[in-house]
Amino acid sequence: MEAAIVLIAFVIVSAALAFVVLNMGFATTQKAKTSIIASLGQASSSLAISGKVIGIANVTDGLVNATTIPIRITAGGDSINLDNATTSLKYISNSVEYDNILTATISNRTFGNVSLAFQHVARHGDLKGLTALSPAPGGPVENPVNATLPAQTFAIIYWSVQQNQNSIIERGEHVVIAIGYKDEDRPAALDKIRAELLLASGATLTIERNVPNITNMIVDLG
Repeated sequence: MEAAIVLIAFVIVSAALAFVVLNMGFATTQKAKTSIIASLGQASSSLAISGKVIGIANVTDGLVNATTIPIRITAGGDSINLDNATTSLKYISNSVEYDNILTATISNRTFGNVSLAFQHVARHGDLKGLTALSPAPGGPVENPVNATLPAQTFAIIYWSVQQNQNSIIERGEHVVIAIGYKDEDRPAALDKIRAELLLASGATLTIERNVPNITNMIVDLG
């Protein structure tokens, strides 16, 4: 009888231990599954550079006034929200570092070139806090492409090809990150520029380029 009681107690304890082990195993498996799904989501929500990074320079000064970076969704990737409320652009050069220079995402129209995009934000006040970009009555629109430099370094995002008028980039659409530099931040030859587009979801897009000798207004940064 005593042996039977001991055996029953042993079986009960073993069953309880087995339940705890199995439960921990299931929990670990679920966490691993969640991590894998999240990782796949991050990987499928990445962006890629879709062409050449271009600098617009002042040849006389030997300095870059603006930089354009074309981007798109990677093959098989998911749509990504690029609204400037949830997206930031970190900028680093040889001499300066800014945590976030993104001031506007223009999603209600497309632009054929960066100069038109800069003119739009100057005229419509889309650049929060950049009062120097607001045109004086009857005066020219301040535009980094035309060497009328802003009071502070900034960036905008605009669409060159768009299917739906919203701030979400989808497959088939093309977006441009445009950076305008204030006078003392303008990159010179041999400078290195680095920009990091940080998203609410998806992998960070990092762009790093070296500025070559500046002999033309349009500088191929690769």
